[in-house]
Amino acid sequence: MNTPKDILWRLRLLYVAVCIFGIAILVKAFSIGVINREYWLTKKDKATIKVQPIEASRGNVYSTDGSFLATSIPIFDIRVDFRALNSDQISKEKKKIIIKEIDSLAVCLSQLFPEKSKEQYKHELKKEYQSRSAYYLLKKDVRFNELKRLKQFPIFRRGRYKGGLVVEQKSRREMPFKKLAARTLGRYVSGTKPIGIEGAYNNYLSGIVGKRLMQKISGGVWKPVNDKFEVEPKEGQDVVSTIDVRLQDVAENTLMRQLQVHNAKSGCVILMEVETGYVRAIANLGKTVDSSYYENFNYAIGSSTEPGSTFKLASLMALFEDELAKPSDIWDTHGGKVRFGSSIMSDSHEGGYGKITLHDAFVLSSNTAISQAIYKAYISNPQKFIDRIKRFHLHQPLGIELSGEGKPKINDPNSKTWSGISLPWMSIGYESNLTPLQILNFYNTVANNGKMMKPQFVEEIRNHGQVIEHFNPIVIDSAICSHATINKLKPMLEGVVERGTAKNLKNQHYKIAGKTGTAQIAQGAGGYGLTAKTYQASFVGYFPADKPKYSCIVVVSDPSNGIYYANLVAGPIFKEVADKVYAHSIEIQDKVGKPSLIVEVPKIKNGKTKDFSLVFNKMGVKTIETEESDWVKTEITGKSVRMDDAGNLISFIPNVTGMGLRDAIFLLENSGLRVKVLGKGTVLKQSQAPGTKIIKNSLITIQLG
Repeated sequence: MNTPKDILWRLRLLYVAVCIFGIAILVKAFSIGVINREYWLTKKDKATIKVQPIEASRGNVYSTDGSFLATSIPIFDIRVDFRALNSDQISKEKKKIIIKEIDSLAVCLSQLFPEKSKEQYKHELKKEYQSRSAYYLLKKDVRFNELKRLKQFPIFRRGRYKGGLVVEQKSRREMPFKKLAARTLGRYVSGTKPIGIEGAYNNYLSGIVGKRLMQKISGGVWKPVNDKFEVEPKEGQDVVSTIDVRLQDVAENTLMRQLQVHNAKSGCVILMEVETGYVRAIANLGKTVDSSYYENFNYAIGSSTEPGSTFKLASLMALFEDELAKPSDIWDTHGGKVRFGSSIMSDSHEGGYGKITLHDAFVLSSNTAISQAIYKAYISNPQKFIDRIKRFHLHQPLGIELSGEGKPKINDPNSKTWSGISLPWMSIGYESNLTPLQILNFYNTVANNGKMMKPQFVEEIRNHGQVIEHFNPIVIDSAICSHATINKLKPMLEGVVERGTAKNLKNQHYKIAGKTGTAQIAQGAGGYGLTAKTYQASFVGYFPADKPKYSCIVVVSDPSNGIYYANLVAGPIFKEVADKVYAHSIEIQDKVGKPSLIVEVPKIKNGKTKDFSLVFNKMGVKTIETEESDWVKTEITGKSVRMDDAGNLISFIPNVTGMGLRDAIFLLENSGLRVKVLGKGTVLKQSQAPGTKIIKNSLITIQLG
């Protein structure tokens, strides 16, 4: 029987196989550890160590007065290296001290970051200490003042290597004025469409990206290998916008109130400097699902709609420039209805305006008169009208740096949408699309005597306060029309406010020139609708009219409380903005003549003659003095102040009724009286009658109110 031999053979075979397998392992290990050692070390490093980009601190965006509109604030992620606190090199005595200090650290952390209790912090810290966590995340997004306190806490006060504190700096973009000009300021996020100033000037703001060596540790977390950067990030440059934060605040708050009053869908306001084209304020508000208003879209730049009657200025500019009409030409409004083909043009004023001049047709915004003038002048050659309109650059985008500018559209006789009624309807602002900024820029050009400027939103680029680039005003066209045409149009624009459709905007301090526009909004393929009509109300103009400093446009879309006419919806917004701008702009007042300081004499207390004389002389108030006296009582008579003797200070009780407390006490105590005061304000009555003989050291009570 050969069974033992068979088993022995199998054992020998297995032994040889094991030996061969062992030799193979040794050969492979030798190959990896010796021959290809550098290759595998490099492979390991690539998997666990890499250079990561570090974003630079983003530059600031300023308003014209130096206020922050957008800024990056440093924030910090706080981590703890417990290996540094629990290494084998630390003695047992020091470890006992550290464990005791963890209790104190937990108390301090709970006071600084109260979202966790001291027991929770204590439990987590001791757990991580025992497990020797190398990169434990303690707290994200810590502010600088919090970090300063944190560095004084137990354990952490020893620093990174002895206290295990690891601080990672980041930055967060903040807008100190919150919603103010939010859409115009915009944002820049890599991989998304850039918006506003942040997007347009990102190359300046973003700075230069740095690099840092990072190591991958357990849990897939990447930590810095050391505190130093391989390449230092270079902070971004600062952008100084054209926005005036005071005027911006006025524009937004005024717009907000009126949108709420009229329950409108959306609205915008733009305020621009006439000579430079610098945009000083731009407000955009749209209604949200909860009926509040937020700057959800830049309507001023991106919303291209039919402008309505504000386009009539371009129509008359074309007529006058082509010398096809004069402001004095007479047109019959035919009872307020004129037929063009199968359509009827109507005036908003029932019954029309009879026979009126072209000048008055603009002032009163007569659709029938202006459309007839354009139709007669250009019906044989409508392309001539379109070519003239294009000469005013109304068919071209303004080419502003901010993204999202809406495309203008001017209908053309060669297009499929042109019809027999296109010419008259275009003349009053239909069959054309323009953005509010494009309309404003056209009116700004008239205010600037025909010189068209490019709207700009940024004035300077600065680096640590030093100006490295200044954006001068840019001229699009030095003259879009003749001065003769401008001189015909300006009185019309002033007439709109003086006696026309916007006379509710007239005021006694300065002149406004402009034009109302009430346009029915087309409802997509459904046209303008027969029952549920929606409107857009606008007013565009400039002020002061005789020496224009600012131009402004207000557009309100879909007011839905039954009032939609431009002078009642958009006009009051324009007036309030203009009034506040005028009140804050001394340079405007100086240019148009020194304003009277006194409109009417204010309420005046009684007091000392010398003080009154000084103040009244400065204010230009006429005074009437009945007799010489140190102390007087006052009475307003028209625009003058009558000053009568307040009483003999030597022997008789003075009359202090109507005086302020300080003057009354001074007068009575100098007369030798003791004074008791009741209430606050101006003296209403006194306990001792004026004119009676003074008893020295007697008590007199005065009642204030």
